[in-house]
Amino acid sequence: MTALRQAIDSAAALLAEAGIDSARYDAEQLAAHVAGTDRGRLVAFDPPADEFFDRYREFVAKRSQRIPLQHLVGTTAFGPALLHVGPGVFIPRPETEAILEWAMAQPLPSRPCIVDVCTGSGALAVTLARHWPAARVIGIDDSPAALDYARRNTAGTGVELISADVRTPGLLAELDAQVDLLVANPPYVPDHAVLEPEVAQHDPAHAVFGGPDGMAVIPTVAGLAGRWLRPGGSFAVEHDDSTSALTVNSVAETGLFDDIVARNDLAGRPRFVTARRSGAGD
Repeated sequence: MTALRQAIDSAAALLAEAGIDSARYDAEQLAAHVAGTDRGRLVAFDPPADEFFDRYREFVAKRSQRIPLQHLVGTTAFGPALLHVGPGVFIPRPETEAILEWAMAQPLPSRPCIVDVCTGSGALAVTLARHWPAARVIGIDDSPAALDYARRNTAGTGVELISADVRTPGLLAELDAQVDLLVANPPYVPDHAVLEPEVAQHDPAHAVFGGPDGMAVIPTVAGLAGRWLRPGGSFAVEHDDSTSALTVNSVAETGLFDDIVARNDLAGRPRFVTARRSGAGD
């Protein structure tokens, strides 16, 4: 165990030197991955001599080059789910778990229809399907690579995946006024933003950047929500922390929503806007 502890200490120092804030955590996660165990069980792991340490050094070297930890281990946690991720799909972030918490608190019918726009890895679709097992859950994305991961993550669930560009006029007209909850984590980072290497070099730009002000897709998503939601249906869309007011205005300009609220993520930053489709009991 002393040799393992020393290896993790050295790895953590190397990762910190590379500018990684979560150096100790990443060093332990990589050790657990190479060992084929959980991070919390490392104390009981007896490394099998040189083979373990050689592989561990390889993984640490890759992480020090700012390859995302999630790409190296192949998974990431999101809410109660463990998702498959890797090159070609946006890695779900803790910020989006604020939308998940909000969504799970909404009063929905016993068999609701839920749509996850720009589903990516299927993070929101999977977790919402678990929360409402009787729901019809639809995930939409236009990236073949992302949908490959989403299929792995939704295997064994009833989630329906649709390959489509949300900007397509008249998209999925059969959903008009049929949806109870629509959530979206679209590309919203302004083009000029300076990002960590893990994002700038490894997340697909198509899933990250939303035009000069980050608002290239959000108005389209708001329009879809206005068309697809039933009266009284709920809507949430994630946005950059610099575009809260723009997002509120974009939702308001549809003229289709009540109770438009700007909300913070778990770190207290403005991160998503929620609204209720007007018409129910109005």
